[in-house]
Amino acid sequence: MCQLQETDFTSNPSPVFSKVYEGLDIITNKVSAQEQRMCQHHMISFVDPLVTNYTVVDFRNKATALIEDIFARDKIPIVVGGTNYYIEALLWKVLVSTKPQEMDTEKVTDRKVELEKEDGHALHKRLSQVDPEMAAKLHPHDKRKVARSLQVFEETGISHSEFLHRQHSEEGGGPLGGPLKFPNLCILWLHADQTVLDERLDKRVDDMLAAGLLDELRDFHRRYNQKKVAENRQDYQHGIFQSIGFKEFHEYLVTEGKCTPETSNQLLKKGIESLKQVTKRYARKQNRWVKNRFLNRPGPSVPPVYGLEVSDVSKWEESVLEPALEIVQSFIQGHKPLAAPVKMPCNEMENKRSYHMCDLCDRIIIGDREWAAHIKSKSHLHQLKKRRRLDSDAVTAIENQSISPDCDKELKEKGSPEQNEKELKSSV
Repeated sequence: MCQLQETDFTSNPSPVFSKVYEGLDIITNKVSAQEQRMCQHHMISFVDPLVTNYTVVDFRNKATALIEDIFARDKIPIVVGGTNYYIEALLWKVLVSTKPQEMDTEKVTDRKVELEKEDGHALHKRLSQVDPEMAAKLHPHDKRKVARSLQVFEETGISHSEFLHRQHSEEGGGPLGGPLKFPNLCILWLHADQTVLDERLDKRVDDMLAAGLLDELRDFHRRYNQKKVAENRQDYQHGIFQSIGFKEFHEYLVTEGKCTPETSNQLLKKGIESLKQVTKRYARKQNRWVKNRFLNRPGPSVPPVYGLEVSDVSKWEESVLEPALEIVQSFIQGHKPLAAPVKMPCNEMENKRSYHMCDLCDRIIIGDREWAAHIKSKSHLHQLKKRRRLDSDAVTAIENQSISPDCDKELKEKGSPEQNEKELKSSV
């Protein structure tokens, strides 16, 4: 499409935006050198792997500048992904910028990272004091989001919820954030049958292994992670180290050469299977994001989303490429495309940030959908069954006590057993 539409830009925030980092080309499935020569690519392999404080705000700022430059040259930017959270942050005004920080090595202090080291419940209690509205929407276990909201308040003096209210109230804003930043947007959503997609993702992992994935992981571990592991300060929650495909092989990498070949082989198989499972789980999450944040997005600033079925790659030309080119060309010329955008019914009554407390399970649940799922879950039903059994045992114990010989005379004086039993059950 870049060639046919004479565009020169592909932003590629792949899973966990890992393509921006140098290294791990195979596991992050970076665009090949040959593909990059076909048209100009940006936002690939420009961040040092030791940088752990590169955020979605940094990505948005750099990508926005590139997009504006491409528009200035009368070309069309194509954003490809990848992590839909980063694409959303690029298209809509949904982020909160705190005080500027220069991107440097891991020595730069990141307040959010420092906060994440503290106890989650203590952080949530502090947030409830400075921003009770946001605290009510976040689970105490969601430490990263709680820390982010505290960081916003500490570095700006304004609560996170107040920032979001200002965005929502802007012209074109809505419940999920501020207005669109670029006019005349068009989103193409490539989707496939889940079974076909799962098989395709498994094969992708196998192809990565055949392409030299293990050698790439060993080299990266030796250069960037081995020392951290030895000092017990490895971090798989930030930077490139959170990429899918690296932490899954942690046990294999740190024990290779230090255990029997049989054990090493078992750990390798475990890592491969884990990588396949995590990859498929991530693909499902991305599809849910498209449905919840793009297709079901409330408010006026919602660009059309056109679905392209990619289950059968033998029909790529007629099912994907040709319709995509027609849609894009129609947008360029200001015409209505022949294809209709995807429409999904939106449940406007659903509150995704509602607070629920399950006394039975001693758990906090955030969101109507999550609450509905929880009360149908095995763990909740188990607790419910356990509580009913305890209540039933209590009733039986009282009934047995009520008809004991010592109490028989007293019961006869007070009334019939049926009457007493009824009163006891009512009391319980």
